[in-house]
Amino acid sequence: MEPRPIPVDVLITNAIVLTMDPDWNKYEPGAVAVRGMEIVDVGPAADLEARYTAKETVDARGKVLMPGLVNAHTHVPMTLLRGLADDLRLDVWLLGYMMPVEREFVSPDFVRLGTLLAAAELIRSGVTSFADMYYFEDHVAQATAEAGMRAVCGQTVLKFPSPDASSFEEGLELAEAFIQKWKGHELIEPAIAPHAPYTCTDEILQLSTQIALKYDVPLHIHLAETAQEVANMRAERNMPVIPYVKKQGLLEAKVIAAHCVHIDEGEMHTLKHYGAGVAHNPSSNLKLASGIAPVAKMLEVGVYVGIGTDGPASNNDLDMFEELRLAALLAKGATGDPTVLPAATVLLMATRMGARAIHLDHLTGSLEPGKRADLILVDISPVHNQPRFLRDPNGIYAQLVYASKSTDVTDVMVNGRWLMRDRRLLTVNEEELLAEAQAMARRIDHFLIQREQSVYAKLVALGQAQEEESYEVQVKVPVDHPEAVMETLLHHPDIEVVYSRHYHQYDVYFRFNDQEGSILRYREDIFLEPKERAQQARYRLTLLGPSREREYPRAIWLSRSRYLAPATHSLRFYREYFRPEEEIEVEKERRRWKIRYLDTEFFVNLDRVERPPLGAFLEIKARTWSARDAQHKATLIQDLLRILGLGDAEPVREEYWQLAQVYEEGERKSSKKRTTSLTKEDQE
Repeated sequence: MEPRPIPVDVLITNAIVLTMDPDWNKYEPGAVAVRGMEIVDVGPAADLEARYTAKETVDARGKVLMPGLVNAHTHVPMTLLRGLADDLRLDVWLLGYMMPVEREFVSPDFVRLGTLLAAAELIRSGVTSFADMYYFEDHVAQATAEAGMRAVCGQTVLKFPSPDASSFEEGLELAEAFIQKWKGHELIEPAIAPHAPYTCTDEILQLSTQIALKYDVPLHIHLAETAQEVANMRAERNMPVIPYVKKQGLLEAKVIAAHCVHIDEGEMHTLKHYGAGVAHNPSSNLKLASGIAPVAKMLEVGVYVGIGTDGPASNNDLDMFEELRLAALLAKGATGDPTVLPAATVLLMATRMGARAIHLDHLTGSLEPGKRADLILVDISPVHNQPRFLRDPNGIYAQLVYASKSTDVTDVMVNGRWLMRDRRLLTVNEEELLAEAQAMARRIDHFLIQREQSVYAKLVALGQAQEEESYEVQVKVPVDHPEAVMETLLHHPDIEVVYSRHYHQYDVYFRFNDQEGSILRYREDIFLEPKERAQQARYRLTLLGPSREREYPRAIWLSRSRYLAPATHSLRFYREYFRPEEEIEVEKERRRWKIRYLDTEFFVNLDRVERPPLGAFLEIKARTWSARDAQHKATLIQDLLRILGLGDAEPVREEYWQLAQVYEEGERKSSKKRTTSLTKEDQE
């Protein structure tokens, strides 16, 4: 007696079935049987057609039937920031544009819209699972589940305020509540996501690890993405990035380590030992010039490496087929060996190994009985993928990696539910999403256009800028004999030195052709010990606002508005971020004293301007709050100039950057005149 057919929900047959299981089983023609959320059988088409009866039978017509792709690292709401600021270095892109825009615009509605837009793109390109890290991750999870996709959703934690948390303590609380809410969901695996070692503290990394271990959830983090990050870690902690996070206990958790571009073999062994997954992001790393991750060596060591797109603002798409091809080509080009990272291995990285890298391989990544029905159909009949050769049984993997496009994906199923049939999306409305996204783009455009017109707004966008309104009486005069002036200052019976400072100053003035005539100064103060050795450094930004002046005999009363901020980034960063019309450099040795003369306090600067070689200058300044007080202090300044032997010196009205500008212009004219003279001599 013939056994009765077993009922299933869906039977997909007449396909080239690539299981991507540990035995690399392939079936042509093959079939997959699905009941509820799970795969119940995989095998030759004839066997499954005889064994099962289905509510829905799908004739694949010779398409490839394979596991859905796994995007191992992304920031899906950033679809709304796609193309916003391109061709920039990572630090300028992230800190100068992405984070300021995010602080202004990111909200639950922003996140939901961006996630649904990303879901449409991901589904169309054959992605069924992804690992995300962003703000308001609860809303990312809700939109992802609504679209029917599977995801590891990581709630971001930072050491500074973020769009959804005013402090890291609040961020940690938010992450724990998020994990509690979503733990056990059929599609969403909650996670905690301390952004990176350079945006977190030791305490944040340690507490994040404790939360990940407490709830047995992944921990998603950026590690060793740039050479600068690694160099800074060595300088500040005297160790590379991976040993540093190991020291914090981070690797005890189920880590998803995004990038790992700059790690050595020892660090790879550490990652393997702890079972951490690495997300390789070839397009993003190239676009931001972060480097090429040593993927071939990682795989040789045994590290689980998945492939990710990174966010659509740094890629600029979520196309995993593009990433597959690029990952293979990059590895070959970087090693000089065309045999490394063969197509089958790359496809494994985007399926079963990718699922293992984000700690979801117990659910997805291969077509095996008992796993979730996360699968796609890929049409290999288009002209860009023909003809097909059958000599090499692994040729089908090469077709998918080197010739297939995301547009070849025709059908997508996640958790036993169709999300796309015959290229028609079933769970998201693209037309509505695109209209909403364009409206958001107009708002962001307006914000950035307004900001770009103001140096002040760009400074404030970086954070920590404070306004300082100063009222001073001051004078600056040239000095021919600075040693004699200093000797008198230090030993005159009527002058009391309260304290002294000695430092070398490197000033770079950014000049802008805006309405305010803005000048932004980047200053590096190198404090010197008595023996002239560098002791410590201080870095500051000062936006010099317009000043209001009132003349006194040989002195000026200045009312000046300035904006001060710590310079926490490199000069190169500020140069690329502010894009000044002109840069003027001034280097000087400064001796500074706070003195008391006739019960009145003054600050005295004795400067030797070395670059350009302008000579020595003496500045005397005093804070003032009224016209009468200013008049009194102006008189005392004249007394001090006479005491110091500078009573007849002509005051200098210009700032150092203006003097430097005049000097350089004179040098250019002299050089031109000399060149002209030489040319005339040659003619004669």
